[in-house]
Amino acid sequence: MSTIVLIEDDSLISEPVARSLRGLGYTVSSAATGAVGLKTVLSQPCDLVILDILLPEMDGWEVCKAIRQKSYVPILMLTALGEEVDRILGLELGADDYLTKPFSTRELIARVKALLRRVEFDAARSSQQSTLITFDDIKIDLDRRSVLKGQQELQLRFKEFELLSLLVTHAGEIVTRAEIFDKVWGTDWLGDMRTLDVHIRWLREKLEDDPSNPRYIQTVRSVGYRFVAKDKDTDGDGT
Repeated sequence: MSTIVLIEDDSLISEPVARSLRGLGYTVSSAATGAVGLKTVLSQPCDLVILDILLPEMDGWEVCKAIRQKSYVPILMLTALGEEVDRILGLELGADDYLTKPFSTRELIARVKALLRRVEFDAARSSQQSTLITFDDIKIDLDRRSVLKGQQELQLRFKEFELLSLLVTHAGEIVTRAEIFDKVWGTDWLGDMRTLDVHIRWLREKLEDDPSNPRYIQTVRSVGYRFVAKDKDTDGDGT
């Protein structure tokens, strides 16, 4: 079963959550401070991080940012903060989902299962692909999960790469928001629908010369997105 790191300083939350997850067969490592939690994540293999925001020593945002500099492990953030800007900040720093306190253990487990199922599906799908896609000065290797712009390798988060690969393999076509969520986040996605807009903005900032006037990733209002590439070549045995 999967290994989960739970970073939460409130024992009234962490202990019953850890007990419930262990009862389902997951291996759980708990940490009560941001610094200890970060060290735990980076020192051992793990499949998911459950991360509180209001932590001693380092807050959850700092921990999330530090994890993303080293790892693409899924991060589920726990927050007592209800403001939209706080939730969006977590997504911008690389969190995959968030859950607002108070929450039920059943809902948390559902989100944990959804994130872990999606990681397994993404890994299986990427292992079956072996395709190099090039357009202009950008090269995308679906097998190696790498993106080059000129001579510079772009650092993409896990879901950023999944989103980009979906768009470029359907270049010239409109991909609806529903299709994107289905294929990138999964039909059981329980998080904020605005996470797609955040990920599109991240991709534009990395791919586009002028993100405010995107050349490649175009918005089709009220429908979805379309990747536009005039000079696209595909090699290999994938789509």
